[in-house]
Amino acid sequence: MRWNNRKSIYSIRKVLIGWLAYCAIMQMGCADRAEIELDRADITQVKVIGRYTGKVRAYQTVELRPRVEGYLDRMLFDEGKKVKKNEPLFQINAERYKARVEKAKAQLKKDEAQLARAKRDVGRLRPLYEQNAASQLDLDHAIAELEFAEANVAMSKADLYQAELELGYTTVYSPLTGYVVDRKADIGTLLVGGSSLLAHVINIDTVYVDVELTALDYLQSMRRKVRLGETDSVRLWQPSVRVTLADNSLYSQEGIIDFAAPKVDDETGVFFVRAKLPNPENSLLPGQVTNVQMLLHYYPAAMMIPLSAIKHKNGEAFIFIVKNGKLERRKITIGPEYNKYVVVESGLLPDEVFVARNVEHLQGGTAVSSSFRRGIRNLPESVVIEYKNEKK
Repeated sequence: MRWNNRKSIYSIRKVLIGWLAYCAIMQMGCADRAEIELDRADITQVKVIGRYTGKVRAYQTVELRPRVEGYLDRMLFDEGKKVKKNEPLFQINAERYKARVEKAKAQLKKDEAQLARAKRDVGRLRPLYEQNAASQLDLDHAIAELEFAEANVAMSKADLYQAELELGYTTVYSPLTGYVVDRKADIGTLLVGGSSLLAHVINIDTVYVDVELTALDYLQSMRRKVRLGETDSVRLWQPSVRVTLADNSLYSQEGIIDFAAPKVDDETGVFFVRAKLPNPENSLLPGQVTNVQMLLHYYPAAMMIPLSAIKHKNGEAFIFIVKNGKLERRKITIGPEYNKYVVVESGLLPDEVFVARNVEHLQGGTAVSSSFRRGIRNLPESVVIEYKNEKK
């Protein structure tokens, strides 16, 4: 009797355990189906920017050095005011150069007189020689004197031209439109031609901003098929920059990267790029250190999906799309992240439906009974993603 009771209790317990296991399995299955949330990619405009430190320098900088020696007599410009191209700036004492011009003119006049006499001698002797009234020697001597006089005139003209050039060099003109800065000479200073520094003239209507990038920045740009410093007429966008002013406000003008150094500095591990910006109001000054926002990439219509929809395995990213009522695992290429979303660069079509969350334990081929229902979207029509890359 006890044995039969124990056997009955054991049978009942076994049935209960089986029933509980079945319910648990059913509940888990129901829970899994309930947690499958479907979604479609959001289409939005995405700009990827990098933040760097840049240094402003003038678009053109020219050293002013005298070409002749002499004492500085006058400054012909107002310091701090804009000067125009070919405007006279400095006057060097010109007295001795004027004297050289006068001497060269006198020598030229003398040589021209000798040339005129030599021409007359040849003109007189040639008919006499033809009449046998003058010797061949006399005619040859007259012709040689004529050629010698012609050479002296040519040499005197060259000396006069050189003297006039040196006289002209006593006035130093501006080689470009801009501002005179870093003046080094005062009135009365003895200037040595070719070596003394008078000042610099700079053009800041346009400025350059030099930016240091890392080798990783360069690699990333190449992977994005963006060659910094080169204009791509096929691409819809160019690597542009925005800079800040001294008060940290954003400068209104936008610049473009027009040059990239073809080497990495072996000491610092960085390479340089240069941006060119218009500066009509002279708001940016050479030597100014500024914050730079550089456009590194642009997606006019990026597909963005939640990070929760991605399953990572062996360094690759996968999502589960719904195809013919079943789940299909799909490999995708992802780009930059924005909040809890990420850009999908390849592997997904805009109209495809995917599982939005709880994907870690999903398997391809699983039947899906849920239907897609778009909820409230949190992404704006245009987003800016900041690319962070700390220099090592």
